[in-house]
Amino acid sequence: MTHRQLFFQHVAQTSDFPLALEIERAEGVYLYTASGQRYMDLISGIGVSNVGHRHPNVLEAIGHQLDKYLHLMVYGEYVQTPQTQLAQALADTLSPYTGPHGKLSNVYFTNSGTEAVEGAMKLAKRFTGRTEIISCFNAYHGATQGALSLSGDENFKRNYRPLLPDVRHIRYGHLPHLEHITRRTAAVVIEVVSAESGIRVPDPAYLQAVRQRCTDTGTLLIFDEIQTGFGRTGTFWAFEGFGPVVPDVLVCAKGMGGGMPIGAFISSPEVMVVFKNNPILGHITTFGGHPVSCAASLATLNVIRNEKLYAQAEAKGQLFRQLLADVPGIRAVRGKGLMLAAEFDSFAVLKPVIDRAIERGVITDWFLFCDNSMRIAPPLIITEEQIHEACTVIRDAAGV
Repeated sequence: MTHRQLFFQHVAQTSDFPLALEIERAEGVYLYTASGQRYMDLISGIGVSNVGHRHPNVLEAIGHQLDKYLHLMVYGEYVQTPQTQLAQALADTLSPYTGPHGKLSNVYFTNSGTEAVEGAMKLAKRFTGRTEIISCFNAYHGATQGALSLSGDENFKRNYRPLLPDVRHIRYGHLPHLEHITRRTAAVVIEVVSAESGIRVPDPAYLQAVRQRCTDTGTLLIFDEIQTGFGRTGTFWAFEGFGPVVPDVLVCAKGMGGGMPIGAFISSPEVMVVFKNNPILGHITTFGGHPVSCAASLATLNVIRNEKLYAQAEAKGQLFRQLLADVPGIRAVRGKGLMLAAEFDSFAVLKPVIDRAIERGVITDWFLFCDNSMRIAPPLIITEEQIHEACTVIRDAAGV
């Protein structure tokens, strides 16, 4: 049997129409099939490959760690150099900022973004002694049952109920809804830039108002930077571009690992200490902070910071906007940095454009809660020449 046949027979499917591209290798912004066909990855594996595929520094860090050790012990028991170095580096990126409960300097490593959200939810309940959690309509925070409870779209939830009780939703960017945050609210979980709703960039005053309301009510503010973190929006952390507005808990994953699975939630020692007792081992994981993933993540972090890839993101994003501005069928291109959405009239108009672009070697996508907009989020290392190449393909696919 071919690998394609094995894929459809034995790999659990998540839709009736997977892309089913058979990729043999990847490098930089490109994916290659066994026959040598090249695809430009304009979505970074959905926000993962911020430094590109198989960045040499990431590969070197992985190889170096492979020569030392892999898994040793469940999370939090042994002193493992990759974990400690990465935790310090993450804390250093946040050292200029102090929240209501102190510096965000304590890191809990997980395997993915949804696991990081789950941990942050438990942390907020344990620290505040409250049960209500608030998130936004048209938000996506993960697919496990707790994280799914936060989802702001009933279509993804209705067939899995009952889910977590005491979850309330507010409209992103709508100031009057902030009155729903009260002294019974444990946490507000919110994206700095709303991703799956089609890249909605808030007014800084809105995030500042959310911060103030959480402070006034003793509610923990949890920023979900799973898609926005690690340079995607023009600053290392997206919240830095909005004031900054400092959260009580920061959640990250995706672009964090350079292609390896890893996530984290970060808070102050004052908040994180509640996991130590009543009960002891208040939050545990076996593979969280895997040493190879941590080594890859540290290399990724250093590449982004040392090469200041985040500083290039806004200009590259503006070039995309400029080159796509006059494409018939595109209403607008919105976003921040290299986190963009090109809006079409409808999914019926957009889907053939995406299909034709893939046929021509450029991979794009749409959004979970905004299926009339094209996702554009390439690796941060994309060059101006490659942006021109991608936009030429999109223009051609749109019939220009």
